[in-house]
Amino acid sequence: MTPEQFLEFARVLPEPLLLVNGEGQLLATNQPVADMLGLRRQELQGRMLFEIVIEPANDIVRYLQACSSSRAMVIGSLTLRKNDEQTLICRSQGAVIQPWSPESSALILLRLENRTLTSSNFVLLNEKIDELAKEVQRRKQTEEALKKANQELEIRVEERTTALQETLNELQLTQTQLIQAEKMSSLGQMVAGIAHEINNPVSFIYGNLHHAHKYTHDLLKLVQIYQQFCPETPPEIQEQVEEIDLDFLIQDITKLFKSMQVGAERIQEIVKSLRNFSRLDEAELKQVNIHEGIDSTLMILEHRLQARHEYPEIKVIKKYSQLPNITCYPGQLNQVFMNILANAIDALESSALNSQWSEVNSQTTDNQKRINNNPQIQIKTELVDEKWIVVSIADNGLGINEQVRSKLFDPFFTTKSVGKGTGLGLYISYQIIVEKHNGQLSCFSVPGEGAEFIIRIPINTCRLRGKGEGGAPSGDKGRGEREIKNL
Repeated sequence: MTPEQFLEFARVLPEPLLLVNGEGQLLATNQPVADMLGLRRQELQGRMLFEIVIEPANDIVRYLQACSSSRAMVIGSLTLRKNDEQTLICRSQGAVIQPWSPESSALILLRLENRTLTSSNFVLLNEKIDELAKEVQRRKQTEEALKKANQELEIRVEERTTALQETLNELQLTQTQLIQAEKMSSLGQMVAGIAHEINNPVSFIYGNLHHAHKYTHDLLKLVQIYQQFCPETPPEIQEQVEEIDLDFLIQDITKLFKSMQVGAERIQEIVKSLRNFSRLDEAELKQVNIHEGIDSTLMILEHRLQARHEYPEIKVIKKYSQLPNITCYPGQLNQVFMNILANAIDALESSALNSQWSEVNSQTTDNQKRINNNPQIQIKTELVDEKWIVVSIADNGLGINEQVRSKLFDPFFTTKSVGKGTGLGLYISYQIIVEKHNGQLSCFSVPGEGAEFIIRIPINTCRLRGKGEGGAPSGDKGRGEREIKNL
């Protein structure tokens, strides 16, 4: 590159550039260099590099030699002597354009940088970099904060959704319970009404049976006396006596009245059971005989205990102990007995349909087989102490497996087909025993050996209610009493 070519090239560049030979002679410069020195370009042409810098000549020569012999750019430092006698420290970058040869000297291009300006620019650059780093950090923090906010929002939405779902489930459960309670209340009112309507004519019939029997007996006695004193009767009377078979009528009419009396007494028992069961709509605490509630429930379910088509007769074994009257909600306890006994009957009917009686007891003796092959429900009551009684209702059906047992008292859980079960019977029973009576309700079962429900309630619910004295706590904690154990 000639000095002229250098000038053409350097003229368009804003950087201070010098073209020198190996001896340090200035061959060409551009205007930025002249501006740095406060001179005109013409004043620099032909001068030596040593004249415009304050470094020793030997140092300048060594630097130029290093630039001439290096294939890479050589970094150095030159302190320029300005026209106003001030100095300017510059950073120099030297690169050889034309290597030294015997025919010609080396051509070296020097690029100068104002170190003060460079430092200032470097500081400014560092500041910009710091600002950029801070901005990046701020954006990163904002991003993390936004991400955290999104996560918190998702958690809150999920919690709110869960809470709303739980509220919805509670509302549905409450609605179902209210409907169920209304049904049971309506059933109680209807049963009480039917019992009242039946009781009046039955009482009239039963009350008049004695008089009808006496009147009939008197008439028959009169006929016998007439026969004694008038043995020879007219043919028309004799013919009527033979037609109505008077002797048989006299013998059978006593049996007839006896049957009518038994039937009326049976109706009275049914009416009494209906009226007892109609306590379903009672909300206040009362002192009652617990056995009457069980017996009235069995009376209502009697039609299901009898043999029907593919279902054998279900035998009920009662083992009642001497119990005092207990203070409780009698209608609600009757509902519990109804739910548990109905479930036991369902289990026994299912066992009968599956023909499991013989298979379950195939290892027993013949006598045991004969007993066990008959479906049966055993009801046992026991006085635990002066504060508690226990009612046990057990069946000899197929039993309940562990998976079902763990969910027995959960709302809406049922193993019955659609339309045959709501999944609320045992749940409501649990609420009545645990929350209303501060008692305990447990289920013990071994698959293939039946199931047993244990109801433990205080003799005086009013006294223990809310105190937790020996009773199961209300709410989910009380469900710890649901633990299933083997018989």
